[in-house]
Amino acid sequence: MAYTLQPGEKAFDFNLPATDGSNYTLSSFADAKYLVVFFTCNHCPYVKGSDEVTRETEEKYRDKGVKFVAINSNSAKTYPEDGFESMVKRMDEFHFPWKYLRDKSQAIALAYGALRTPHFFVFDEDRKLVYTGRAVDNPRDVSQMTINDLDRALDELTSGKPVSVPVTNPIGCNIKWDGKDTHWMPADACDLV
Repeated sequence: MAYTLQPGEKAFDFNLPATDGSNYTLSSFADAKYLVVFFTCNHCPYVKGSDEVTRETEEKYRDKGVKFVAINSNSAKTYPEDGFESMVKRMDEFHFPWKYLRDKSQAIALAYGALRTPHFFVFDEDRKLVYTGRAVDNPRDVSQMTINDLDRALDELTSGKPVSVPVTNPIGCNIKWDGKDTHWMPADACDLV
């Protein structure tokens, strides 16, 4: 199994272009008490199915010092619709309340050990990881979800409590690697769509 960032480890820095025309680094979010870095894309049905729940979670915790930043590391060779121009169009259409960054080299996904889209990493004020995994237990059809793990983790974190479940299994499409055999994961339904 490939390496994934573990609770207690520090966030990796990045310097990536965003759909708003600016470049962002980890320090661009220094004003955030807590930071949620999540790996996402344009095409994945698990992302599309859960984006509005992610928006609701962002809105719920924004005033408690939480910021979200989304990173798309998928190969545009595998899915052309995951390219940068489509990212810009998606943000123009949906006006998500987070910065949407492009990791074309896939180096940041490798550094974090991102496995799926979506895959969430929650960092405390020292930028140490306190939660990694899924947002909800049924991201493809949120009408069937029974738990929101991301919401629970952020509720505990912003209330000064330890995160009770720091690791869950991300549910979604495999990261689409650019011809690199870096992460071995079994095929999932998304690969068949």
